Amino acid sequence: MLVHLSVHNYAIVEHLDLELDAGMSVISGETGAGKSIMLDALGLTLGDRADSGVVRPGADKADILASFDLHDIPEARAWLAERDLNNDGPCILRRVITAEGRSRGYINGSPCPQGDLKALGELLIDIHSQHEHQSLLKPETHRRLLDEYAGSQELARQVQLAAQRWKQTKNELQRISSLGDEQRARHQLLSYQLEELDNLALGEDELEQLEQEHKNLTNAESLLSACRLVIEQCSENDAGNVLSALTNSLTRLGTFQGQPGALSEATNLLASAQIQVEEAVGELNRFLDHFDADPERLRQMEERLDAIYTLARKHRIQPSELGAMQQQLFEELESLNADDQATERLSQELAAFERHYQEKAEELSSLRNNAASQLASAVEVEMQTLGMPGGRFTIKLSANSNNEPHPNGLEQLEFLVSANPGQPLKALAKVASGGELSRISLAIQVITAQTSRVPTLVFDEVDVGIGGPTAEVVGQLLRKLGERGQVLTVTHLPQVAAQGHQHLFVHKVRESDATRTAVSKLSAAQRVEEIARMLGGVDLTEESLAHARQMVGSAQA
Repeated sequence: MLVHLSVHNYAIVEHLDLELDAGMSVISGETGAGKSIMLDALGLTLGDRADSGVVRPGADKADILASFDLHDIPEARAWLAERDLNNDGPCILRRVITAEGRSRGYINGSPCPQGDLKALGELLIDIHSQHEHQSLLKPETHRRLLDEYAGSQELARQVQLAAQRWKQTKNELQRISSLGDEQRARHQLLSYQLEELDNLALGEDELEQLEQEHKNLTNAESLLSACRLVIEQCSENDAGNVLSALTNSLTRLGTFQGQPGALSEATNLLASAQIQVEEAVGELNRFLDHFDADPERLRQMEERLDAIYTLARKHRIQPSELGAMQQQLFEELESLNADDQATERLSQELAAFERHYQEKAEELSSLRNNAASQLASAVEVEMQTLGMPGGRFTIKLSANSNNEPHPNGLEQLEFLVSANPGQPLKALAKVASGGELSRISLAIQVITAQTSRVPTLVFDEVDVGIGGPTAEVVGQLLRKLGERGQVLTVTHLPQVAAQGHQHLFVHKVRESDATRTAVSKLSAAQRVEEIARMLGGVDLTEESLAHARQMVGSAQA
């Protein structure tokens, strides 16, 4: 439960420290004193949106801190443990809003996003406000309240996720299928182009080798003549050749013994040259022996090169780029084949998601149908006690017309009411007046709150439009809720205030240069005076005080 609320520089609150107890705590005060301000501040610690306008004029930031005892809230303890945010003491939620509009949230001292505050806050406090009267006209509110009453919120979330997965899969399947004709044409073209490249079977480095060999063959006569001339000049010319000259030179120099160093080096170089010339002549002879100047070979080579060049021109690339293009086309074709496989896989997934959705949705429908009659009966009973004798309430469940998985389940929900005997059941928006809607809303909130696992319930002026004996019944209902946990009630009705276990009084403190809001926990005597004021105005009389004492005494009896 909420054990402490600290508010600094929020709206017209300069500083507020509030200790809260179990049971029903009543919050009352002067008109315009800001009874709802501390609940608004509490809402910020629970993840509500904020802006710079909430910062007290003249302050640089608003700072709100709420402490909770989690002893009876295992879901909240588990949530914190999963995120390593738990500690041994109370759970502390904090929100800081700067005058520039920046907002920071903290859970047990650790910074956290606003969404985490909201998620944890939903496990700690359930807030009911007068604004829910209007939201009660919306079908989504009907569905949420019924699921809360049935305890099927988690199952409803699973149904919603199952429908979303089904929808996403269907969209992807439709996207791939819509490419059908275009994709098949592209697949056919790629297959044809790859078949041409496969038939060409261009080997690695084949083009370079072909071009070099072709160059050699087309210059064959010149090349052969050059090779023969070099061989003749090096070794075969009788009139004189390089090898003969080198041999004679080495013979002449070799006749001298004890040659100087320079002469010896020259002899060695000539000997090395002789060896290299002999090797060059050998290489030239081998080239001539193996050289094939066959015209047929040249013709075949030219046909092969022409096939390569033609295919390259067809694809508007260089012949050397054909290998890379072949790999690119292969990868694209594989991708198209993968899409074909994906179509089959997605079809199977779609069917599986639909089966899963149907299973969960039918389970949810069963819970809703069982809970609908129970909730309707309970609300009808409360309507009688809240000044609507003979009023009827029912929950209509009708099948969705669309056969596709729907995020909200297999049925649509609508609350129907008859406020007076003899009137037919109709939608809330068409039947209920403002006062009737207020009482119906309160009846629904009280009933659904009884099944809530959240131990702290906040009712912010939910008794608007209610008076007389009905107001006393409302107070008794809220006190009964307070006996099973913690209830905070902002009210202007003395009949409701008298039912509280504790009473908090909100008032303005006017100083020379500013006005601020303060909250006091009333003693027994002060409480009687406040209820008397609520009964009869500013001037207290013995009659109003006696009436107030009687009301408080009756509530505690």
